[in-house]
Amino acid sequence: MTESTFPIAAEAEQVPPRARKSLYPQAILHLHGARLEGREKRALGELFGLQNFGVNLTRLAPGAISALRHAHSQQDEFIYILQGCPTLYTDAGPTPLSPGMCAGFKAGSGDAHRLVNETASDVVYLEIGDRSAGDQVVYPDDDLQAAFVDNNFRFAHKDGMPY
Repeated sequence: MTESTFPIAAEAEQVPPRARKSLYPQAILHLHGARLEGREKRALGELFGLQNFGVNLTRLAPGAISALRHAHSQQDEFIYILQGCPTLYTDAGPTPLSPGMCAGFKAGSGDAHRLVNETASDVVYLEIGDRSAGDQVVYPDDDLQAAFVDNNFRFAHKDGMPY
């Protein structure tokens, strides 16, 4: 899209979901793919050509996870719950969330996080994150690390070997 073709406004639920469900390497998807399949992201920020930060309208089906538990070195993240009652898992343990609640994840804190839908109803939330160059992502529960290089995440094992 060129700048002149970006819409002025849009109905968020009408933005098409991302075609690719996950950026994780195939080996990771083999282990966790079923729980990630239940995640649907609508890239709202991209619709308007936003480049400094991303905004996603995300839906988690029952049993789905938002991501593998992770922490960013450079990227701040923020979530706002619109519908449903997910459980937020951080280094402090589980925290039940409900509509109207929000949480923020400061870059460099090392506090890994993810949402899990442990209910029988869909969860819908907004997620906002910046796109800081040089971001490194750690996944304490999995043999995975990532680096944000040239606007793409590059994944490797914890020992540095690429996937």
